[in-house]
Amino acid sequence: MYKKIALVFSFVACAVCAQNNTSYWQQRAEYTMNVDMDVENFQYDGTQELIYTNNSPDTLTRVYYHLYFNAFQPGSEMDVRSRNLPDPDPRVQDRISKLTPSEVGFIKVSSLFQNGKPVTYDLAGTVLEVELDKPIVPGEKVTFSMEFKGQVPKQIRRSGRNNKEGVALSMTQWFPKMAEYDFEGWHADPYIAREFHGVWGDFDVTINIDKDYVVGGSGYLQNPDEVGHGYETKGTKVKSKGKKLSWHFKAPNVHDFAWAADPEYIHDTVKVPDGPTLHFLYKNNPDIIDNWKDLQPKTVELMQYFSKHIGKYPYDQYSVLQGGDGGMEYAMCTLITGERSFGSLVGVTAHEMAHSWFQHILATNEAKHEWMDEGFTTYISTLAMNEVMKQNNPNSLKGVYQGYIQLALSGIEQPQTTQADRFGHNSAYGASAYSKGAVFLSQLGYVIGEDNLAKTLKKYYQDWKFKHPTPNDFKRVAERVSGVQLDWYLNEWTQTTNTIDYGIKEVTEENNKTKITLERIGQIPMPVDLYVEYSDGNIESFYIPIRMMRGEKDNPIPSIQRTQLLDWPWTHPTYDVEITKPMSQIKSIKIDITRTMADINPTNNTYSN
Repeated sequence: MYKKIALVFSFVACAVCAQNNTSYWQQRAEYTMNVDMDVENFQYDGTQELIYTNNSPDTLTRVYYHLYFNAFQPGSEMDVRSRNLPDPDPRVQDRISKLTPSEVGFIKVSSLFQNGKPVTYDLAGTVLEVELDKPIVPGEKVTFSMEFKGQVPKQIRRSGRNNKEGVALSMTQWFPKMAEYDFEGWHADPYIAREFHGVWGDFDVTINIDKDYVVGGSGYLQNPDEVGHGYETKGTKVKSKGKKLSWHFKAPNVHDFAWAADPEYIHDTVKVPDGPTLHFLYKNNPDIIDNWKDLQPKTVELMQYFSKHIGKYPYDQYSVLQGGDGGMEYAMCTLITGERSFGSLVGVTAHEMAHSWFQHILATNEAKHEWMDEGFTTYISTLAMNEVMKQNNPNSLKGVYQGYIQLALSGIEQPQTTQADRFGHNSAYGASAYSKGAVFLSQLGYVIGEDNLAKTLKKYYQDWKFKHPTPNDFKRVAERVSGVQLDWYLNEWTQTTNTIDYGIKEVTEENNKTKITLERIGQIPMPVDLYVEYSDGNIESFYIPIRMMRGEKDNPIPSIQRTQLLDWPWTHPTYDVEITKPMSQIKSIKIDITRTMADINPTNNTYSN
């Protein structure tokens, strides 16, 4: 029975990571929305026209919408889950359960039509389940017309009103959003805590709001001369209609739309050379203004770093908005809290901006593969901070390795294939997504070589931008770039909680030769870089690929002479290396002096004579 269960799990887990690239398709959604915001009671009325294209080979009889604001109600799935976790998010805890009717969030759909004909729908928490008037056949376009009403919740998580820094409106996850349908089927996950998956498309959004409010967010403002507030063209005049202004934005080829608004926003712009215009909207608070001014040239450098090391940012605009409850990425913008030290302000901007590549251009399903999004972002933003902030840290990723090893030894780790909301501990989710996800990428450089890793990131961007890549898609790019087979690496690292632990078991001498016996203690096999320092100060390295790699990497330290040895089959627990010198001439022996292999017990990696 155990073997059968294991085989079934292995098949299912592989299916989750797989995708047939030769027949790739994705759905398309074109939104036109008009919303009218009441800044007194934080309610808004909206209309939405959604042109939906079924590019799948399947006939659809139902569709699903996300109504994220409904999570902010006592008794919601987010509320109950938070109150039953051993380590709930401190920003949430039991706060949702205490919201009053005027403080809750909601999105209520009052009418919904498919090509002009009414459809039947049911509300299930944060998901609207829609029975179609007629099935949508492959290749067909249909138009959904909707009227809805929303209430902005008291700021708790990401979205909300009047956050702790006084920002009036953080409008994220604020509209009825079509769920994604892909090769795995529908992804109509309830909003419980984690992140998102959306349909690629175009957004045309008009926001009617009190004329004293400044608005920023996703997309390009279409009518700067009519709204002013730092957007107006020189020599034009603001055209106000009554007590409100209409802000008209268009965001092309994105999978989300977010905005923020406040009457005290300062609005600055900076042009990146050969890049986008950066917008900064932040509160007119004397305590933070200097930091926000100093942030701007650093953000230019960050944009240039990511464009150089991943691929050119494809839009003409990016906004950094004070709002939300920490830092969260959205299409063409981010919302961050702004009352921070300068280093923290740059750090959160670096992380959220990196998400513009690893999520808002390379749009993985965050509910299933959160480690690709958060981990890849953590990896590249850590390197960017080291350069932009001139930290001069030779091992800037040391902290993420420590975070992963702490998780691996904690007893609460779950495989990275665990659905994001189903981790038993928030701390385990965070370390798995951020630290272990970053180590996956950094350690891949150990396996295939740093040059190949750099090429892989650029090729991945080139091949998969504006799509929904899976772990298998990334793995195949790395294999094509490096010539190394990596199925073993993806499987072991993401589908198990197995660990890496290599050791120097024994060092003996016979006939003036030294025999080094290495042992694999952990279950994850890895290639081994072994370094021998001799008593005369010279260092020599020995490279031992694992057999199932079917390939090798270049010498990571060309200044050190390297000898490539025979492959080490993963079935063999030990491996012998012969040195043609006696032990008396050996000063030390070390496994992986770069410390980029995530060995959970480095104490047995060194032998000293």
